[in-house]
Amino acid sequence: MQYNTLKRSGLKVSEVSFGCMSLKADVKDNDVIIGKAISEGINLFDTADLYDKGSNEQLLGNALKGKRNDVLISTKVGNRWKEDGSGWDWTPRKNYILKAIDDSLKRLQTDYIDLYLLHGGTIEDPEDEVIEAFERLTDLGKIRAYGISSIRPNVIREYVSRSNIAAVMTQYSLLDRRPEEETLSLLQKNEIGVLARGTVASGLLADKPAKEYLNFTKEEVTAILKEFNANIPEGKTPSVTATRYAIDNPAITTAVVGIRTMQQLKDALAAGNASPLSAIEIENLQLLKSVNFYKEHR
Repeated sequence: MQYNTLKRSGLKVSEVSFGCMSLKADVKDNDVIIGKAISEGINLFDTADLYDKGSNEQLLGNALKGKRNDVLISTKVGNRWKEDGSGWDWTPRKNYILKAIDDSLKRLQTDYIDLYLLHGGTIEDPEDEVIEAFERLTDLGKIRAYGISSIRPNVIREYVSRSNIAAVMTQYSLLDRRPEEETLSLLQKNEIGVLARGTVASGLLADKPAKEYLNFTKEEVTAILKEFNANIPEGKTPSVTATRYAIDNPAITTAVVGIRTMQQLKDALAAGNASPLSAIEIENLQLLKSVNFYKEHR
């Protein structure tokens, strides 16, 4: 497993990270899967206070007992569950963030969060207030670095110009190449790390049946997948190829892969341990009819 550095924080992150969202609290194998991931070199585990109403953070905290010094934890804030559990409200407010961190720390059974992300964001948010909250938490030692989880170029630009964000989590794959238009180059230029999620496009790039995806019809996805499968390098699987496409972009720090089963962990590790795609292999993959652009949030 190779590691990249979030330059603004100094944190060294494995090229493949463990996305915890799909883990369920009632599954006995969680501890085994997480332990195996750590022993194989994965060191960043990503969760959010929103996932499973906080239970996802809690199960991760339980699984990391005795291993906290070996790993990095990323969690997110901004979505507040309604008291009746019927949904959640977007709450990008300083007072809420300063309170929510303590609940996350308690569930994760730790004194600090390595990377604290705003879980979304719109151009109408009180960004100065949000930044003040994150800076305050940094000063208090409750977080080591902060960032945002966003696909919106206009929001990303604002945080790049007005804050000390260390990372942006964003959706990126061969079926969602929107970040290539602007945001990846912007973040790389400013030495801000990128955590790529959705690198296998909801499983479509890992042998799941074709379906509509973003602006592509089912028929278009079928055609793209046919070309994709015809350009998989020798010795690599579809999921490894798709994940390497993201990892091998110089702007990407890590691919956050959703993992729920031991087989999914094996696939993620295979991508992390695979040789990089060659320049010609990347070029062939980029010829696929899968370029798309942001129509909103520009």
